[in-house]
Formats: sequence, structure tokens, C-alpha cells
Amino acid sequence: MTQTRTSNPVFEAGRRGDSARGDCWMGWTPSKAGGLELELVSKVEVLYGDATRDMLAKLASGVGLQDGRLEVEDAGALPFVLKARLESLAQKALDDPGLRIPPEEGPGPLPDSARGRLRRSRLYLPGNEPKYMLNAALHRPDAVILDLEDSVAPAAKADALCLVRHALHAIDWGDCERMVRVNQGAAGLADLAALLDAPFHLALLPKIEEADEVLAFDEAAGASTLWFMPILETARGILKAMDVAEASPRTVALTLGLEDLTADLGVVKTPEGAETLFARSFVVHAAKACGLQAIDSVYGDVGDEEGLRASVREAKALGFEGKGCVHPRQIRMVHEELAPDPDAIEKACAIARAFEGAEARGESVVSLGSKMIDPPVVRRALGVVRAAETAGLLAADWREATEEPET
Repeated sequence: MTQTRTSNPVFEAGRRGDSARGDCWMGWTPSKAGGLELELVSKVEVLYGDATRDMLAKLASGVGLQDGRLEVEDAGALPFVLKARLESLAQKALDDPGLRIPPEEGPGPLPDSARGRLRRSRLYLPGNEPKYMLNAALHRPDAVILDLEDSVAPAAKADALCLVRHALHAIDWGDCERMVRVNQGAAGLADLAALLDAPFHLALLPKIEEADEVLAFDEAAGASTLWFMPILETARGILKAMDVAEASPRTVALTLGLEDLTADLGVVKTPEGAETLFARSFVVHAAKACGLQAIDSVYGDVGDEEGLRASVREAKALGFEGKGCVHPRQIRMVHEELAPDPDAIEKACAIARAFEGAEARGESVVSLGSKMIDPPVVRRALGVVRAAETAGLLAADWREATEEPET
């Protein structure tokens, strides 16, 4: 691509430079001369230069960018990215945060997202970098998280919000649950309000310390069907876990952020994790007491496979049902370690068959051989069976392939 320009526009949006693959940068300088002057330097000039100029000229005129110079450096941005960057630029230039450019038509209706759906893995995607968004579903995480908080520099927050909104409309993430991590406090409430017309399932609420904070997000969500996942990242937040868990019927899970928590505690985060064992156990107990899922924090060392596996095994032993992922390569390992082992699957299938047989006969008591099976054991076995089916460890017709155990 041609070298970046040295002009100094009044307003800017987007990203430029060698790392801006699949992205674009835009600059706007108002002029009293009248009319729109459009200057485009494009990595894909031969293929799409004329079409890009035509689209940008129409969109700019439509939002009121009519008198001035619009500079664009295009590193192969898709239409939804171009629209998002122009939208952010126009918001700044016209001082209108509510300005909207119609998004690209999406892939169709969202997949279902039930309260108790599997959330073993959720892949964090920086909200201001489209190159990470496009193929995220190929890695088959249970959820993708478009992040507006820690992965976005303060100066880029407005750009990221526009990009995330357009990405949610345009990208097909298959069966992945769509999540957005909004910013903290008032900024997060504004994020949520701006995204209510976008198709996504769940909002992650960072650095929650009080039930009232969740209630404020609940009110901001209005009539939407959004789920919530509060993130507990301070000592106060951990100790308020029960209050936070019970604050809104939208809440389906609790999770925690160990980097911020250890900073708040004034301790060093270690691979062994003794310094956060209480916090992690407390969050699990609060979540389970309120009928919610407990989701563990991320493991930050992408290159340490054994460390990740050990961390997931520990999380599973504590009662966590999922873990955050900061890189696609972590997803498979998280799924493997959270999957039930063969002995547990065999036992769970036997209990499930005994339960279903008793239910079909109208019996209220479930027995396996000479042993009575308590209802909590049945519920746990059914959960293991569902997890094994989802992980591909059980065929959908496993019931037909096995005989009902003697009762």
C-alpha cells in the first residue's frame, strides 16, 4: 500500500499503518470552498477502488459530510468496517454521538441463547481491530466477546463502539454466543444504550462492586432480552458477590478478573494462585447458591499449554464451568480439560437411563441395581451427559446403542 499521508486533518477515525490489516483510516478537514473532496489510497485499488469511492461519497453526503476533504487509507477493509469508521468520523466532525449509518445486512436471526447454555470458552476480541473478528468462529468457541474495555485505548473508545455495532450486524459467528464487554460505570451504560439496536446475547459488566450497578445496567437494557455476566475484579466486588448475583434476573453467570483483583489486593499473581483461591471459591459458591454459572478468569500466558491445562483442571475442581480465552489456540485445550472423563460419562449414562426408565414407568424413585439414586445425583448425571454430547464424546443416539441398566 502507498505510504501514509502526512496531512493533518481536523478529525480522524480508524487505524493506519502496517498493523491495520483489514482496516482503514479516515480524516476529515472542513472547507469553505464547498463540495466534497475525496482522496482514497487503497491496498485493493485495482479491484475495489471505484466502488469504494462511490460508496464513501454517497455515505458522506448522506450523513452531512459535504463541505471538506475526506482522506481515506484503506488496508483492505470490508464494507462494514468502512461504514463504521465513517460513522465515527462523522460523529466527531458533526458533534453528534447519536449519528448512525445503516449497517450491512446480517447473516440472519441470532442463534438461541438459553440461560443455561454451555459457556465453556469465550474468546476475547479487541473491539477496535476487525482483523481478529472475521474468522473467530472457525475456532469454535462457545462465545465471542467484542471488548470495548481494557483492550481499547481511551482515545479509540468511540471508534471501537461504532466498529462493534457494525460488526454485530454484519459478521456471521455461527452458533457462537455473541457477547460485548462494555466499559465501567456511566461509560458502560452509554455503550449499552448505543448497542441496543445491535444483535447480541450478553453484556459483560466489568468491575462490578454493588448490586445497584447491575440494576442500572438492567434499567438501561430496557425491553431487550440481553443476559448479563458481571465481572468481579476487586476485593469489595468479591465480598458483594451474592448481592451482585441476585440483583437482576438477566444475570446468568458470575466471573472474575484476577489481574485487577491481585492489583487491588496488592499481591503478585502467581501460577499457583494461592493468593486468589478464596476469591475464586467464593465466586463459585455465590454463583451456585443463586443458580448461576461460575466462569473462571483468563489464563494470560498464551504459550504455556501445560500451565493452561493445569489452570483449567483446577478451575473445574473448584466448580467453574468455563474459562476466558485470550487466544484461539486456548479454546481446544479448555474444551478438552472441561470435558467429563470416560468413567464419569459411562456412570452418568447409566444413571440417566435409569432415571428415564423410572420416569417412563411413572416411578418416583430411581435406583441403579441395589442403590437408590438421589435427585441431586440425577441432575449432576444429566449435566454430564449434556456436556459429553456437546463435546462430541457421546453420539446423539447413545440411548439406542446401550441397554437400560437393571433397577
